Amino acid sequence: MKIVGKTLIVSLGLMLAAATGQAPFRPKPADSYPSHQKVGPLVLAAVKFETDEETKPLFGGVNPNEHGVLPVLLILENRGEETLMLDGMRVAFQAGRYEVQPTPARELPSLVGPRRPGMGPKAPIPLPKKKNPLMKVEFDARAFGAKTLLKGESAQGFFYFETRYRRDAILYITGIREGVSGKELFFAEVPIDSPR
Repeated sequence: MKIVGKTLIVSLGLMLAAATGQAPFRPKPADSYPSHQKVGPLVLAAVKFETDEETKPLFGGVNPNEHGVLPVLLILENRGEETLMLDGMRVAFQAGRYEVQPTPARELPSLVGPRRPGMGPKAPIPLPKKKNPLMKVEFDARAFGAKTLLKGESAQGFFYFETRYRRDAILYITGIREGVSGKELFFAEVPIDSPR
């Protein structure tokens, strides 16, 4: 059921992009970013999305940074001969001693709490209520969801961190294993680049 739901969400995101006339989002290869890292057969890059120009086309006209959420795109490329298992992968945003775990896309709407109830007089006409901006389907459709990475393949997706960007920040990544041997690759500390 989860696979069907994720497929439906991704399909809806692609249909939405087609309906609005936007080209589908295609990140550059990992090694095209200046701070990419290579860990064995794996090439990794992390890219922050902070400005309105970077975020609004991707997230349905919403800049999540205005709500305290920093989206970071992780790009993985498997240049080895073995399948890599990503199901145990752990990712953290680190800047010095400061560390933040990612917030799952389905939990983002809970970060924007309800407004205080109005204590004054009620309007004679019911006014439309504002929708939660972090409930857009694009957040879930663009979230990182790969569980395996076949040889010669790449995977990308966003991790959402409840923080502001900090200079010298990195993504600390562990738990990636080789498929056949089960041997864990070394950890990776990937500096975070700008999308340009």
